[in-house]
Amino acid sequence: MKMLPRSACRWHPSVLRGAMWAAVAVRLVRHRLKRHGLQASVPPPPRLGAKGTRGVMAALRRLDPTCLERALVEQAWLASQGIKRDVIIGVLGDGFESGPAHAWVDGTSRESEATYLELHRLPPRD
Repeated sequence: MKMLPRSACRWHPSVLRGAMWAAVAVRLVRHRLKRHGLQASVPPPPRLGAKGTRGVMAALRRLDPTCLERALVEQAWLASQGIKRDVIIGVLGDGFESGPAHAWVDGTSRESEATYLELHRLPPRD
């Protein structure tokens, strides 16, 4: 069996579809957050399997979403893979005095969990 070079994997249809979904999802979430606040919904991800994760994460690195936009899209993707995680919103130890709030997906950022005090959790939507 002939092995493809590692770089060829980035052009796999599942990787490309995952990146496309993430790009569209970030734009929709940005708009929906402005209209609906924390009630904003993320469009359901396509059923791509784990291979699509590479495309989703690559798109999120390149699109420069806010931390909340990124966390909501990442949460939806993880939920589609059977991994249910909350989005956590927190502030630095002295509140808003030294910086703005920050959002991340529970269990994905030890640095955020150690640095920020949790204010609110958003469970994944069904």
